[in-house]
Amino acid sequence: MADEEFMLDTDDLERRMQGAMSALRTEFASLRTGRASAAMLEPIVVEAYGTQTPINQVGTVNVPEPRMVTINVWDRSLVSAVEKAIMNSGLGINPQTNGTIVMLPIPELNEERRRELTRVAAQYAEHARVAVRHVRHNGMEQIKKHKDDMSEDDQKFWQDEVQSLTDKYVGLVDEALEHKQGEIMHV
Repeated sequence: MADEEFMLDTDDLERRMQGAMSALRTEFASLRTGRASAAMLEPIVVEAYGTQTPINQVGTVNVPEPRMVTINVWDRSLVSAVEKAIMNSGLGINPQTNGTIVMLPIPELNEERRRELTRVAAQYAEHARVAVRHVRHNGMEQIKKHKDDMSEDDQKFWQDEVQSLTDKYVGLVDEALEHKQGEIMHV
């Protein structure tokens, strides 16, 4: 027996699982739901000054009305790069330009596109579940490495703690997915 009692860093495991939830929220924000949102442009990067730059760092993103997003591009020479980045992003939006302002009219989603977006949301959720289960696996591996340093009861206690955290975060992922799919399918 070792002199020190094994203590699993459950705070670290929970922080990593929260990171998976945070990444999922970011991915969900990028999915169009038929309503304009500045967050839908967050994953888009623009080729600006020889580097990949987030779109919100080359212009001001606004949502002046429920079905319109505008980008007031600060440098006139980047307007075409912003348009190109939006068209290549897979959002399915055709930008319209008026000087340095790029307007993105958000079309109404049809039933087929809504179903496609719910499948994409489900894929994002599955990636988050996999990330949470990976953190669970790491926690269980730590317990296995120290099994000689603890009793079977302690092993069971720590395994239950890790499993409890995993169940909590998988449940949160499922909840977020259900909410997002409801939002997408809402007409």
